[in-house]
Amino acid sequence: MKYYIIVGEASGDLHASNLMKALKKVDSEAQFRFFGGDLMSAVDGERVKHFRDTAFMGFVPVVMNLRTILSNMKMCRNDIVAWNPDVLILVDYPGFNLSIAKYIHKNTDIPVYYYISPKIWAWKERRIKNIKRDVDKLFSILPFEVDFFEKKHGYRINYVGNPCVDAIDAFVREKAVKRDIFIGSNKIPDKPIVALLAGSRKQEIELNLPIMLEAMKRFPDYQPVIAGAPSIDKEYYAPYLKDGACIVFGQTYDILNNAHAALVTSGTATLETALFRVPQVVCYATPMPKFYSFLKKHFLKVKYISLVNLVADREVVRELVSVDMSLSNVVDELGRILPADGKERAVMLKEYDRMIDILGAPGASERAAEKMVSFLKNTDED
Repeated sequence: MKYYIIVGEASGDLHASNLMKALKKVDSEAQFRFFGGDLMSAVDGERVKHFRDTAFMGFVPVVMNLRTILSNMKMCRNDIVAWNPDVLILVDYPGFNLSIAKYIHKNTDIPVYYYISPKIWAWKERRIKNIKRDVDKLFSILPFEVDFFEKKHGYRINYVGNPCVDAIDAFVREKAVKRDIFIGSNKIPDKPIVALLAGSRKQEIELNLPIMLEAMKRFPDYQPVIAGAPSIDKEYYAPYLKDGACIVFGQTYDILNNAHAALVTSGTATLETALFRVPQVVCYATPMPKFYSFLKKHFLKVKYISLVNLVADREVVRELVSVDMSLSNVVDELGRILPADGKERAVMLKEYDRMIDILGAPGASERAAEKMVSFLKNTDED
């Protein structure tokens, strides 16, 4: 069968590439065409556009690049229709993907599947109308989404497990290197590592990384290691590489696998850090913090912003967001989780184990692929 897949960022590229591998196991004649990245290209198929050329986030970048965005949407719609796949698979990236879903649903008979659903439980819940209308099957990777979609909105979904569990399980089994090799090959001083995951966009980095680095000066016995964002040039980080900080690109899992603790800007990275069982502080500075706090209070639909706390349904990791993201708070919270025999560290690790049990066993990509193919062959009536 023919599969057209659309992703809009690096994490989507990773999870879509694993889904493609799983689809090839279930469907030996699988053909792929996609808007995606290097990992998807390494699996198979024809890439139409790299996600770097289509992803614009934030109000100002979207407005400035509106003509390009609209042109990409038109080209994507036309390309899907011309190729006429057996299914369109959308991966997260809701602003672009829901627009594509609307067009395809209205103008063709191509079924629309959504893998890694839009996080409408946190923001823009009104999008449920679009999903109900335009998406034939939704495949969820977060267990609490089942109640949200099915009980609250009466829309049947398929929970398949979390692909981060798969990715990290595979990494630990197949790619992890010993600590001495990791620090030696990257010229990292031999001290306990604190991973700094300051986000993937320049605004996130500019707001969060300076505070993280300043906090690390209070802990000279630990080595800060920055996980370089794949979409950011190395030269951009040069001003931050002072006072002994190191930066490593393309090895975020290696950093976490060898980290003693972490400072993490919210997102998928918080969940990945927990799956590596690395104690963390969630750090999310924002422009106009008081205004953001107002929006969070009145418009955000969830109690937490980190996936760790959302999955666990309690505060497992401390979230320093907006007005709470200060140097003194980062120092205080990091100080609580650094001692190897500390109570806060032990409690967090125990809660990580409970969260991991909630997520379930590895195999999300395989379960999603099997369900997709069975739906397409009309062998699964779920």
